Amino acid sequence: MQPFELVIAIMIADLASVPMGDTGIPITNGIIPILALLLIQLVISIINMKSIWGRSIICGLPSILIYRGKIDEKLMKKEKFTINELQERLRQNNVFNIGDVEYAILETSGQLTVIQKPEKRNAIPEDFGITPEYEGIPYDLVIDGKIMYENLKAIGRDYNWLLKEIQKFKIIPEEALVVTYDGKGQIFCQAKEEKK
Repeated sequence: MQPFELVIAIMIADLASVPMGDTGIPITNGIIPILALLLIQLVISIINMKSIWGRSIICGLPSILIYRGKIDEKLMKKEKFTINELQERLRQNNVFNIGDVEYAILETSGQLTVIQKPEKRNAIPEDFGITPEYEGIPYDLVIDGKIMYENLKAIGRDYNWLLKEIQKFKIIPEEALVVTYDGKGQIFCQAKEEKK
C-alpha cells in the first residue's frame, strides 16, 4: 500500500465512524466527504499511472541501501533505517549474511528487495543449461463438490471426462473437496470428509 492510499483509508474510516457514533449527525455528513476522498484517490491514481514525475512526487522513489555490496550510510540515515532493521529485513528475505548482498533496494511500499551476489544466489535450471517443461497454471475443476464448468471448458474437457478421471479415486466429482488439473495433465483429488 502506498502512503497516500493508507492516509485515505484511515480518513475514510474516521469519516464513516462520525455519523455512526452520533445519531444527531445526518448520514450525508459522512457520505459526501467519503465520496470526495474517493474522487481524490481516483485522481491521484490516474496521475500516478499517467505521469512519471507525478508518480515520483506521490509515491516517492526506491532507495538503494546496499549498492554493489556497500552499505550507503547517508541514505540509511535519510531513510531512518538502522543496521539492525536492515539485517531483520534481509533475514525476512532468507539472507542471513549481509556480506552476501549485492543490492538491497527499499521500495516505495516499504518492502526490501534483495539481490544477492552471483556466487551466493540459488542455482536455477538455466545455470545448468536445462530448460524445464512448460507447466502452465493449475485449474480448479471441483471445489467443495461444485464443478467448475468454465475451467473444464478452458482445458478442453467435459463432465464425462472428469467423472472418468475422478472415479479412479473411487469417488464421484460431487464428493470431492478439491480437484485440480495442472499443466502436465496431473490430477490432484481429495474427497470430502464424511460427516458424523
